[in-house]
Amino acid sequence: MADRMCIVTRAVKDEAELIRFVRSPDGVAVPDLARKLPGRGVWVSLDRKLLDQAIARKLLAKGFGAETTIPPDLPDTVSRILRQQALSFLSLARKAGEAVSGFMKVEDMLGRGRARLLFHGTDAKPDGCRKLDKLAEPGAVEKIVLFKIHELDLAFGRPNVVHAAVAKGGLAEKLSVAVRRIETFAGRMTGPAEDLKRKDD
Repeated sequence: MADRMCIVTRAVKDEAELIRFVRSPDGVAVPDLARKLPGRGVWVSLDRKLLDQAIARKLLAKGFGAETTIPPDLPDTVSRILRQQALSFLSLARKAGEAVSGFMKVEDMLGRGRARLLFHGTDAKPDGCRKLDKLAEPGAVEKIVLFKIHELDLAFGRPNVVHAAVAKGGLAEKLSVAVRRIETFAGRMTGPAEDLKRKDD
């Protein structure tokens, strides 16, 4: 990917570390996370606080060189799109037969050493999470506590997806990157132990 400059920090970064925005024909700032929309692009680091600064200082309009309408929920829109991108990879993995859900199926994939990613719903019971975590090979299985159960339900097209696992392979790696982007934007790089501790508090 090409290097671009963040309009807030002026730092030059890889496109993967930035969010691209374009100005729509009616003058509205639109996030282009896929980096495919036509028009002049303005780039902001993948950091919600920096996006807030760009909005407060009207840097997007300056970058476009024209008066630009900033939707009041623009940061939330970026966050939502990032989550949708990650869940779309999870859905693709399910359709490709590379993702399973349900305690027993996840347990089996972990036991066979096939799992690359282990998902727990943020509203899952800690006991079930701990049992599966014990089967996850340290350094080989990435544990993710980021999505609510209803979000995992949508990705798998079935109800009550509390735990899920994704097998080693290209889709798992793309999904891992998408998850990291969500956490980077939110300024939160937490692991499952911290999430489970909060549930117990």
